[in-house]
Amino acid sequence: MLSIILLSVSGLANLFLGFNRSNRLILPFVLLVLAAVLGVTVSGIDTHGALAVWNQSPYFTGMLTFDRYAQVFTGVMVLTTLLLLPFSQKYVRDGNANLAEYYSILLFSLVGGIMMVSYNNLLIFFLGVETLSIAMYVLAGSDKSNLRSNEAALKYFLMGSFTTGILLFGIALLYGATGTFDLAQMGNAVRAIPAADAGLRPMMHIGLLLMLIGVGFKISAAPFHFWTPDVYEGTPTLFTGYMSTVVKTAGVAGFFKLLFVAFGGETIEFWLPTLTAMLVLTLFIGNVGAVAQTNAKRMLAYSSISHAGYLLLALVALQSGRLSVNAIFFYSLAYSVATVAAFAVLKLVHDQRERDDYDGLNGLARTNPLLAFVMTVAMLSLAGIPLTGGFFGKFYLFSAAAQEGHIGLVIFAVVMSAVGIFYYLRPIMAMYMKPAAEGSDAPVFVGGFQSAVLVLLVALTVLLGVWPGVVEGMF
Repeated sequence: MLSIILLSVSGLANLFLGFNRSNRLILPFVLLVLAAVLGVTVSGIDTHGALAVWNQSPYFTGMLTFDRYAQVFTGVMVLTTLLLLPFSQKYVRDGNANLAEYYSILLFSLVGGIMMVSYNNLLIFFLGVETLSIAMYVLAGSDKSNLRSNEAALKYFLMGSFTTGILLFGIALLYGATGTFDLAQMGNAVRAIPAADAGLRPMMHIGLLLMLIGVGFKISAAPFHFWTPDVYEGTPTLFTGYMSTVVKTAGVAGFFKLLFVAFGGETIEFWLPTLTAMLVLTLFIGNVGAVAQTNAKRMLAYSSISHAGYLLLALVALQSGRLSVNAIFFYSLAYSVATVAAFAVLKLVHDQRERDDYDGLNGLARTNPLLAFVMTVAMLSLAGIPLTGGFFGKFYLFSAAAQEGHIGLVIFAVVMSAVGIFYYLRPIMAMYMKPAAEGSDAPVFVGGFQSAVLVLLVALTVLLGVWPGVVEGMF
């Protein structure tokens, strides 16, 4: 709860700092706040507790709970934001008049993400989804002078509003079938439905399917992914990086909690085929679609879709319990670190070369060896190459699915991972094997603090790849 209070109060305080038009004070203030929230969150994690103790530290009559599950995923989201914000220094140097608003909206959206992983009541989950989503609608269109940014905001808002209605309708049907919004009570009601009133089961099933549609949109899972490439391309790169990491982590972790607590047991037989079909479709569309892209941001958009598919493996393997939760945590952490590194490089290159396609990366190894190396490590991690965090992230996901007998899904996911290697190598080839275009051969400016963060991102990716046990014991 302290993390929500700190972020909310700091978001308001940051708006007052913006009145002074002193952008150089705003970024250090926000970074200090995020560091404090991360410290509070990590220090409060009970590494000796049991899995799924959902009712530790209850607030608002148990509607919000801050157990180890919530704290761990809160830590991942806060760390991701903390590592991403240093690459907004161009806004500081240019004296962007809206910088305070951007940072405050990010802090408020982070509050929504925390609510999505710490809820114990579906009303809180919906409130968290809307807090996170509305903030992203605004940030997607924050570059008002760019028509693509305006288009991205409009598409995201219209489609997001429509799926929000679907999500809310699903929550209403679940309430009608079970008589409660509380997860634990809902789980008890679901198990009692066959004996009490079998006619309520269709209502419950439809409600759960509608919620699956709503969450599937938020995490870019097929067939609810169509907005992703256009929105990612039009949204300013900094906020695209945030959208592809924090939003996805919050959505998957929040939905896993709903399924694990309320819809395990016999109910799995109903939603498992639907989720499996979504998984296969998401992996296929994400990986095959990325192959055809020539724009690096659109490639990462399809990559984000494919990674949603990999995360769905953990939901399919729900009954593996601790192994499945640990897989979501480790994969979210490794994926977020690598994705932040990739978008950081794209942001720095775009700030100077004003290009998002592969040609904008040409010759980067000669002009900026550090940027090329960071991008290479990020691509290798996203591809799941050994000695990077992405390798063990996929290994844990595949292990959880295999333990539950989903061998066919694992084989398909491995094949799709092999397809992913092709398009992840394209930026590396552009940086190391192609000369920079005339007029784009000047070194990209990288600040000292940004260079330090880039080195830290590489170090974290490699550390997770050679010593995954460093974060084990969380579950």
